[in-house]
Amino acid sequence: MSVKFTEEQLNNFDKAMLIQLFLNQQEQLESIDNKMQLLLEQIADMNRQRFGRSSERSDESNQLSFTIEDGEIIFNEAEAFVDDYFDDDDEETITVTRKKSKGKKEEDIKGLLVEEVPHEMTEEELKSFFGDETWKRLPDEEYIRYKYTPASVSVEKHLVAVYSGSKSERMVKANHPKQLLRNSLASASTVAGVYNAKYVNAMPLYRIEAEYNRVGINISRQTMANWVIQCADRYLAVFYDYLHEHLYDYHVIQADETPCLVNKDGRDAGFKSYMWVYRTGKMYKEKPIVIYDYQRTRKSDHPREFLKDFKGICVTDGYQVYHSIEKERDDLTIAGCWAHARRRFDEALKATPKDKQKSCTANKALKM
Repeated sequence: MSVKFTEEQLNNFDKAMLIQLFLNQQEQLESIDNKMQLLLEQIADMNRQRFGRSSERSDESNQLSFTIEDGEIIFNEAEAFVDDYFDDDDEETITVTRKKSKGKKEEDIKGLLVEEVPHEMTEEELKSFFGDETWKRLPDEEYIRYKYTPASVSVEKHLVAVYSGSKSERMVKANHPKQLLRNSLASASTVAGVYNAKYVNAMPLYRIEAEYNRVGINISRQTMANWVIQCADRYLAVFYDYLHEHLYDYHVIQADETPCLVNKDGRDAGFKSYMWVYRTGKMYKEKPIVIYDYQRTRKSDHPREFLKDFKGICVTDGYQVYHSIEKERDDLTIAGCWAHARRRFDEALKATPKDKQKSCTANKALKM
């Protein structure tokens, strides 16, 4: 607590004492100013987290911007090429002359089946229009339109020839495709359609059931669930194990986990499960591998088991489990994620006054 002197006391102090008092006051003011600046930055940061959009966007022209909303990363591709992080001091008017793209329609329909639909006039119609005048045919006027044909369904009835010897009891059948599921109406194309609708288009089974009913396929959601599980266990699990093994061939991989809720898994409502994801590093552009590993907990046993044969660098966030596994092994290196590392610099940049943002350390770090 600072001491307050009266005017009489100050008049009785010698010069050295007054100088010392002045220096002490300067130190106190500087300390108070720093604390006030820190508090203002904290208030601004809390207001931004509470009322604003949580975004991390770089002004580099070759980077996409992204916004984090409710824990999900949303890319703003359009804004990445038109927005600047800082406002320029001088306004500049730029006139852009847009050129009409050539051949865009042709490029859009490239690879699609083209069905020609002729529109001609009969001889009687031409005579009625031209009368006694003769006519000649000019080059056709052309225009193109998309044509959408809803999904259709048919039934394949396989007739497998069976032969038997006239003297012996030997029998032989003609070669035919192996059934996907024994004594089932399921075909590869039908099950693939269910997988695509459910996992690519995020449609629940009851909506897929309704959609199939509209085109004449009567398959219950229970049957579809059966197909999905059986085909996953019988066919996709083999491919999953192959990708898991092939993931170890890469020197750098990435790992993360996110909570999810699973209904009716034997636990009380609200219990969190976790989807662990492992993928090849972003520097491996060709044939990337992404593997999801569902687990009911966030325990270290899960990544420890999944990564037991991996030797190399695994890029993760700051979750301590990964670093605990690293301490147990000499052939595994856990590396920090740059997206998480840059987050604090981004927060510091936003808390910095706008006129000082260009020269501050946080901005330099984000440009690295």
